Amino acid sequence: MLVVGFPAGPLEANCYLLAADGGRECVIVDPGEDVVEPLEAALSGHGLTPVAMLATHGHPDHVASAAEVGARHGIPLHLDEADRPLLVSDAGEWKDGIVPLVDGPLRLAGLEIKVSRTPGHTAGSVVFGLTSAEGGRIVLTGDSLFAGSIGRSSGDGDELVRSLGAKVMTLPDDTVVLPGHGPATTIGQERAGNPFLAGTGV
Repeated sequence: MLVVGFPAGPLEANCYLLAADGGRECVIVDPGEDVVEPLEAALSGHGLTPVAMLATHGHPDHVASAAEVGARHGIPLHLDEADRPLLVSDAGEWKDGIVPLVDGPLRLAGLEIKVSRTPGHTAGSVVFGLTSAEGGRIVLTGDSLFAGSIGRSSGDGDELVRSLGAKVMTLPDDTVVLPGHGPATTIGQERAGNPFLAGTGV
């Protein structure tokens, strides 16, 4: 599995491209602010054609370029319905290009992506889990889990920790975590050393 990630925009949100081994189709995860130029360079450099966009949540630093990228490539944005009200400007007006996400498997670009709802940072936050042909696991956590930290909560402060405990921290320790900001980490590293999870039972 090919994973290409790069930060973009004032908040340096991570955008990712995911493609099956040897595949020419890919999915784009979190097409945020100022992402178009580096995204097009990455697509061209790897010879990839996007078939869909996925959003971990609806904040602008993760979806601001979705309307432009969607129009350019003729592809939809998959977003949890609970976060649709967060969409602003062009992205908010781009109603026909949005596909609601639901818990469970999603098959795109030769990949099987497990969608898991993790409300807390936003009502519609989700994580995306994938397993490579060799058995390696990754999880894209958006702004729910970072290296050494967790996201701020939009409401109930405990809801995010409950979501992480139920949907993310149950993954094997060697699962690679690709967060919405900052460097990659692993579930094992976060279980052992994330101060925001200490004493929570996860």
